[in-house]
Amino acid sequence: LIVDGSDGTVIVNPDARILKQYHAKQQKFFRFEKTLFGLKDEPAETLDGHRVEMAANIELPEEIDSVISHGANGIGLYRTEYFYMNRRGLPTEDEQFEAYKKVVTRFEGNPVVVRTLDLGGDKFLSQLEVPHEMNPFLGWRAIRFCLAKPEIFKVQLRAILRASTFGNIKVMFPMISGVEELRQAIAILEEAKEELRVRKVKFNEDIEIGAMIEIPSAALTCDLLAKEVDFFSIGTNDLIQYALAVDRVNEKIAYLYEPTHPAVLRLIKGIIDAGHKENIWVGMCGEMAGEVALGLILLGFGLDEFSMSPAAVPEIKYVIRNVRFDDAKKIAEKALTFSTGTEVEEFTNKRLYELIPNLKKISHKTKP
Repeated sequence: LIVDGSDGTVIVNPDARILKQYHAKQQKFFRFEKTLFGLKDEPAETLDGHRVEMAANIELPEEIDSVISHGANGIGLYRTEYFYMNRRGLPTEDEQFEAYKKVVTRFEGNPVVVRTLDLGGDKFLSQLEVPHEMNPFLGWRAIRFCLAKPEIFKVQLRAILRASTFGNIKVMFPMISGVEELRQAIAILEEAKEELRVRKVKFNEDIEIGAMIEIPSAALTCDLLAKEVDFFSIGTNDLIQYALAVDRVNEKIAYLYEPTHPAVLRLIKGIIDAGHKENIWVGMCGEMAGEVALGLILLGFGLDEFSMSPAAVPEIKYVIRNVRFDDAKKIAEKALTFSTGTEVEEFTNKRLYELIPNLKKISHKTKP
């Protein structure tokens, strides 16, 4: 039996010729993996000297070793929902503080972006009576839940603030829809700061504040949001499904979930440009950041930080280190001229393999 995860192929009872063919492919893959891990301590820098940050997404502190071994230089998305799931009571401030402290101290000054509680949609607190919603992904979730439950929200914010004295931790609010909502979240953060001052507990007074841009309304008003925060992180998983009105877990319409859709690309370019106009950095923590060919477009758009699953880091870093920023900008500019996502995908893959000819033969990701 042969299982080829690179293209979803399963071959039952392969003959000698097929076995030889796949054994050779396997050896090429192993050699490529060795090349990738040789880049572990190298920067994500293009051939003409443009450098970006390479970060990873995690949910548990136990994932830190994987992040470091794969060559990421920070955490672009620290999901915190696991603290609250499958337990009888709510997590304490000290419990959360110790977890955040453990992560930031391991990264020795490199950034750790903590996303505040993103419950709702497909994640609920078992100890709270959450009313049934017809469409939970458009309902009482993420920052909406936190603003309605400030007593829960502030416990987490105080824990994050306390951990800020041990490393370069940043706080990020999810599912922001507009300036008013963002200002409400920042106001509660200020309340949490004051409570720590009263307790004479130290924290970083200048902790960076970010907003996830994952709702079309935020994408379209990001010029206004950029004036309120220190950074953006583009959450493409939700942004794509909301912009295209596609349930990404519905198999019947999965084909409509297109990261290369012209509308999605235009939104992303606009977000990056708006952030840079206000001199804030812009990252991406959705799955799109870990797609090889799409990385060229994002690089060309001027994305400052790529954050993805740890396993995806080496190959994206390899691609970035083997192209010129000037070429990536031209590819991104051309991608915006196409009328369909398929055209974008075909063009970008073609240019990727022209720039890095050996990638097609050895890469386990050959298209977005």
